[in-house]
Amino acid sequence: MLRRRVLFIGLAVLLATGIGHAEPALNIVIYGATGEIGTHIVREALQRDHRVTAVSRNPAGLEMQHPNLSTVKGDLLDRASVSAIVTGKDVVIVSVRGVIGDSATPESALQFIAAEMLVDVLFPMGDNAPRLIHVGGSGSLEVEPGVLFAEKLPKILLPKDLEVEILGQILALEFYRKVDDVHWTYITPPRNFTNGERSGVFRIGGDQALKDSRGRTRVSRADFAVAIIDEAEQAMYPRQRISVAY
Repeated sequence: MLRRRVLFIGLAVLLATGIGHAEPALNIVIYGATGEIGTHIVREALQRDHRVTAVSRNPAGLEMQHPNLSTVKGDLLDRASVSAIVTGKDVVIVSVRGVIGDSATPESALQFIAAEMLVDVLFPMGDNAPRLIHVGGSGSLEVEPGVLFAEKLPKILLPKDLEVEILGQILALEFYRKVDDVHWTYITPPRNFTNGERSGVFRIGGDQALKDSRGRTRVSRADFAVAIIDEAEQAMYPRQRISVAY
């Protein structure tokens, strides 16, 4: 069932300025913090007074400064590094992309590797493990019953690395759906991101791609970040895939 999330204008203004936010402060780790989505997630989390550990292969790429922000260099292929960074945190958000090696298989997509690594690290922590939020890929959404968007893409025109990443995201979702001993949520954007401003108004769906009244599947990066931090605070969709769109 779809849930319409509409904020009154006054409350939206308060949230947009970080004023009046009553949620307890969280310790949030964000992998991929210097990416196009990651930077919006960092900004949204800081705006709500959470403490953020921004993880990137190149922390210098994150130019933001904030008393609640710390930046670290991290490697999702290094179990010891991951364990050291996430231990004691409340939420881990992973928003990464890339292909490791030259096998050109979905298993070589960083998105899938990250899913396996983080679940492997979090599981032994038991009840002390942070919650995991994975930024998924729109290729895993159904555009018609039983048909994924990835299946509709003209593969002859797709760069090979992008095809591997798309398939890796699908594989990551399949992997998560077999995990029942780690608190994960897989949040999927629509096909199209916009550079629109933060409105705080969007819909939450499931496996099917959400379309607006004009048949478009889109959301701004800023509003997608709102949905991510909403889930970090509220934990409404444990061990589920949700989608976000206008």
